[in-house]
Amino acid sequence: MSRRHAIALLLVALAGGVSLSVQAKDDQEQARQAVERGEIRSLDEILAAARKAVPGDVVALELKRKDERWLYEIKILTAEGKRREVKVDASSLAILGQEDDDDD
Repeated sequence: MSRRHAIALLLVALAGGVSLSVQAKDDQEQARQAVERGEIRSLDEILAAARKAVPGDVVALELKRKDERWLYEIKILTAEGKRREVKVDASSLAILGQEDDDDD
């Protein structure tokens, strides 16, 4: 993840109460390099894809590396007050799944 994206995420977290999952420094560096190589789409694109699938306010997000690909797990608070988790492929923007988030 680029320094600019990290700072933007931190500002969003501070301003909007979004919780961020901070991974090990090596993972952050790998993510930053993946963004620079074009393997991962911009955070703006990721959030737009997630909000298109589940309209609402993003309350948490996490970038994970699974099975040789990067995935975002994004928690969205819907207008109905339900929290949904949306999984987005960080490269293709494909929605890989969504479910109610019972983790309170």
